[in-house]
Amino acid sequence: MGDSENGVKPRKTVFVTVGTTSFDALVRAVDSQEVKKELSKRGYTHLVIQMGRGSYTPAKSGGEDGSLAVDFFTFSSSIADYLRSASLVISHAGSGSIFETLRLGKPLIVVVNEDLMDNHQSELAEELAERKHLYCAGPPTLHQTIEAMNLESLLPYHPGDATPVAKLINRFLGFPDD
Repeated sequence: MGDSENGVKPRKTVFVTVGTTSFDALVRAVDSQEVKKELSKRGYTHLVIQMGRGSYTPAKSGGEDGSLAVDFFTFSSSIADYLRSASLVISHAGSGSIFETLRLGKPLIVVVNEDLMDNHQSELAEELAERKHLYCAGPPTLHQTIEAMNLESLLPYHPGDATPVAKLINRFLGFPDD
């Protein structure tokens, strides 16, 4: 399935980003055997994790035995190249990461940090998921989201009209709708 003519799988990379924060629950989730198994089943060959300030260190793997190759780093001056080369992005719910990924037209799973109090980021992710621009999960449900996702069902995000997002933010802040 998906093998090229010489029997080698084409490279399909999953890029995971937690931004500048610590989000060990997300890093642990993508490092779990359940998630790696689901990604492999879907033909992904490489997993690159930007782990930020977290203390949990994922297990590196060269993928020699046909398993997912796994690498990680803490920070990069720019994640744009990682996003561009990714076949799938799994991200924290930061608006910058979400919109940068959507602008590039990459399939996206946003994982909400359930430990944050007053988590306004989850509202943005849930709204964009409702509009079918991305998938939304929590760390404990990430493997089920990957198992059930149909990337063809995602709709392209067209950033031209920020009015719906601005209305959502205004509503959240308690401002009246215009």
